[in-house]
Amino acid sequence: MPPEPTERRVVVTGPPRGAVPHARLRARGRHPRPTGAYRPRTEIDEQTTLGHTYVRSLMRSQLRAALAVLAVLVLLVAPLPLVFAVTPDARLEWAVLGFGVYVPLILLARWYVRRAERNERDFVRLVEDA
Repeated sequence: MPPEPTERRVVVTGPPRGAVPHARLRARGRHPRPTGAYRPRTEIDEQTTLGHTYVRSLMRSQLRAALAVLAVLVLLVAPLPLVFAVTPDARLEWAVLGFGVYVPLILLARWYVRRAERNERDFVRLVEDA
């Protein structure tokens, strides 16, 4: 019995994935010209050491803002039991709680949100423009 013929292998070729597109497509603006430098966004997506450094810088700036808010909050709330122990008047306690605590809490919250958004906006600007 004759051996079975083996199938012939077919090699499929094409342009490499990173190849520069045809000049006519580039001229029409459909394919931008490749740049030689890496962008920070690529570094972050590929999780390189530099990308990790970019993300850690954002995390550090957000942590600094959070710790600043926490410090102000502790300084604002910690002395309240002492204030309430010294003053027996209930109306003064409500005034301290109503105006001495809640208004600064709202202002502190607004400051923190604006600071966090500014940190993120600066991070995006750093990543996109560089």
